[in-house]
Amino acid sequence: MGEDGRIGLDLPLDYPTLPETLRILDSLAGVESAQWNALSQGNPTLAWEFLHSLHESGCASARAGWAPQYLTAWDGQNLAGAVPLYVKSHSYGEFVFDWAWADAYERNGLAYYPKLLAAVPFTPATGPRLLAADAGVRARLAKALLETARGASVSSLHVLFPSGEDARLLREAGMMERSSVQFHWRNAGYATFEQFLGELSHDKRKKIRQERRRVADAGVTFRRATAREATEADWDFFTTCYRRTYREHRSTPYLNRAFFALLAQRMPDNVLLVIAELEGKRIAAALDLFAKDVLYGRYWGAVGFVPGLHFEACYYQGVEFCIERGIALFEGGAQGEHKHARGFLPEATRSFHWLAHPAFERAIDDYLAREGAHIESYVDELNDRSPFRSKA
Repeated sequence: MGEDGRIGLDLPLDYPTLPETLRILDSLAGVESAQWNALSQGNPTLAWEFLHSLHESGCASARAGWAPQYLTAWDGQNLAGAVPLYVKSHSYGEFVFDWAWADAYERNGLAYYPKLLAAVPFTPATGPRLLAADAGVRARLAKALLETARGASVSSLHVLFPSGEDARLLREAGMMERSSVQFHWRNAGYATFEQFLGELSHDKRKKIRQERRRVADAGVTFRRATAREATEADWDFFTTCYRRTYREHRSTPYLNRAFFALLAQRMPDNVLLVIAELEGKRIAAALDLFAKDVLYGRYWGAVGFVPGLHFEACYYQGVEFCIERGIALFEGGAQGEHKHARGFLPEATRSFHWLAHPAFERAIDDYLAREGAHIESYVDELNDRSPFRSKA
């Protein structure tokens, strides 16, 4: 059992015989970072440095119930494609909830774990899951992924938050599709935060100004620092905030200080810390990942309470950063309808699922159809009450 109480895994599993050009890897240590990153499309959540740091720090490891079993395609010594694939002994850290499915298996005397999961650990960010520069290799990976699951001793296969082309291939492969909603901010070429506010409806604009003024009047100031600029003291404080957030929710933190140290060292220009200070002391911190065209809001925490502090640290500072750098998209993370009133619009996200048990697969397929209809209605309702001014 791991330090957080989650059950580890005994590997390897039994897999079907793979062609010589396909391999299952339990580590990225033997993969050249340049070859991997050539396939990751510049997405920082899929960078070799990010994923390998999760493994090396023990956060996503077999002992923690996240056993890397990456499906890779090779052209001689060159990496041609890959799937970030894990064997899971639980459903923590996924953001697409299948606890009810696991419970139904258990009540019927069946084992739901281990299962296969294609995702970025602890990260509900959209992006490619079939990593390949060539469309043919991508299609081959989709087929091989499902064949691997069918031939392995697992209950199921799950692919979370894939990009559009990957979603199409997984859908065509016959996997069940599940809909969910996230709230994303889009940069319409704003020159300033005030210009962005000017596009919102009067009441939403007024509320944001009031929230920001309340934080400023309390004497709170903010400092944004990339990992290249942040100090060890900044990272120590952020780690304290991160752990405090999990304690307040009576949960166990997924990430550790060793991971944050590796992240700062290996991705100095893709990590943003937002530090809030009051009377010369740090009181809150948020962590974001970013690339040229996208910013991913990830974690936050505070050691003191100031009204509006969360919205400023997690959203408004990120929006200002995107405007300053011309970043087109800000993914605010999973859930959170409160983001909608602050200019983050609903966007459908997808996950894909295969279950080995035919009866359970039929039952879940029926459930997903009904759930999808509710999600569609929910998005329509949110769009009807857009926070932006009507152009009519």
